[in-house]
Amino acid sequence: MKLWWLLAGSWVKQHWRLTLLALCLALSTVFAGIGLLVIAGWFLTAAFLAASTISFNLFAPSALIRGFSMWRIVSRYGERIAGHRVTLDLQAEIRTQSFARLASLKPAQLAQYRDGDLTARLLNDIERLDSFFLLLVAPLFTALVFGLFFSVLMGGALPLLGWIVLVVLCLAAGVLPYIVAKSSARAGVEVQNAQAQLRALTHDAVVAHTDLLVFNVMSQAQQQFEAAAQTLAQAQKRLAAAGSLGTLVQQLIMGTLVLALLWVGGNAYFELNLSAPIWVGLLLGSLGLFEILAPIMRGAAGLGAVQAAAARLQEINASTPAQSESTWVSYQAMPEQGTLQLKNVSLSYDSGPSVLESIDLVIAQGERISIEGISGSGKTTLLLAIMQVQPVRQGHIYYDGVALSQVEPRQLYQRFAFLTQHSAVFMGTIRHNLLLGDPQASDEQLWQVLEQVRLADQVKQMGGLNVWVGEGGSTLSTGQIRRLSLARTLLTSASVWLLDEPTAGLDKATAEAWLKDLHHLAKNRTVIMVTHAQLPLGAVQKRYQLLNGRLTRL
Repeated sequence: MKLWWLLAGSWVKQHWRLTLLALCLALSTVFAGIGLLVIAGWFLTAAFLAASTISFNLFAPSALIRGFSMWRIVSRYGERIAGHRVTLDLQAEIRTQSFARLASLKPAQLAQYRDGDLTARLLNDIERLDSFFLLLVAPLFTALVFGLFFSVLMGGALPLLGWIVLVVLCLAAGVLPYIVAKSSARAGVEVQNAQAQLRALTHDAVVAHTDLLVFNVMSQAQQQFEAAAQTLAQAQKRLAAAGSLGTLVQQLIMGTLVLALLWVGGNAYFELNLSAPIWVGLLLGSLGLFEILAPIMRGAAGLGAVQAAAARLQEINASTPAQSESTWVSYQAMPEQGTLQLKNVSLSYDSGPSVLESIDLVIAQGERISIEGISGSGKTTLLLAIMQVQPVRQGHIYYDGVALSQVEPRQLYQRFAFLTQHSAVFMGTIRHNLLLGDPQASDEQLWQVLEQVRLADQVKQMGGLNVWVGEGGSTLSTGQIRRLSLARTLLTSASVWLLDEPTAGLDKATAEAWLKDLHHLAKNRTVIMVTHAQLPLGAVQKRYQLLNGRLTRL
């Protein structure tokens, strides 16, 4: 719950007026509801006992009943608006901070999470926190404040009644919810974990649907999903059972309170220590306490799930970016052009074997090189290391003598452009996707780069630069997505291009034409290209092979 308390505390300090308003409105609603019952009970009893006495004042209690009724309606409406505003605003705060933390992590750190699990954390887990304020904080606040007030009110009429109400409230609003929360904590954790597992399995099945069909393993995937669903159902059943049992005991306690008030109040009435209208009014008012206590039990039963959700979010919040923001003050300015040098660079994942071993490489500004090797040899990892995405175990990478580890990431990404094997196409138009490379580019420049990757004719047929590409480029083929990503890279003003299989997904003619024109397209840019393609003469000036973690020149 640490994350929840930290963010809630910070948020409440900034929005304490709204939070206080929500709590006051909740208290006002309870006060109006119980006040209505007390006045109604007193009025009906007094009117019955007065019978035909014409001196009985009917107008004042009638006006109070109407007033309390309207008060309760307005107050309840305001409470719902303010309470949900507090909850939703706080959820937005947590979701924003959690997403910002994820965005600051390196791919190697994100790799420990499943995509569906991250979605579950940003959606299910944060939504689960809504029950904390609505079902615990607000009801406990009203139970504490109004419970003490009503106990004093009861005690003013008859001291014994006040003590009985106070003891029952302590049991029903304190001891019992604590026991239920402790007993259901394990089931709550299992519910959150099972929901995350189901979302992850669903996401994996959607992404790998074709593979599941091709390899005829759909039944195995369904079995995994059904097993996870069964685990969730069982955990939810235990959680519901704990909540239902707690509610039953709470109702029995409140029923005992009513019987005790009937007994003690009846004796006091016959002993002429308590008038009948006051006795009945307080008795009916005590029934209104049920409205306060019911949400507390639901919140207590779900507290384990809230704690599990907060813990899963805290795991994200506690993740430390590979380069701390506290080191930003030591950043060095990065030159616009220079020689790229890798000096004794070694890299491994966790405690595993070395992926790169003592890499030494010098690339002059404007030089074009290729790095070849079998799949899994570490070619992409080398590019990630240059981009400071994957931290090296030893060695340094310099650009014109400046260590890239001491360069501000924003400036690094302006100087270096990285075309990955799976570059994203974002929901929007072709124009929007291209302008990510250069927001100031003119339409003429956009068509020029589309011509260079041989995509211009197809874009014209689709409707031009303003054609909608859908989410993830759903309206484009794999080859078209690759060409669009390549065109976006060509638009950047970066001095160094890192190209990971740039011709993957392109037809042979387009790939060969693009490679032949590479030296014209790159101009004075440094180009490091990882590829399996057969390179035409003059495409690069030097060729290297990465084998067993070592780089050798061909």
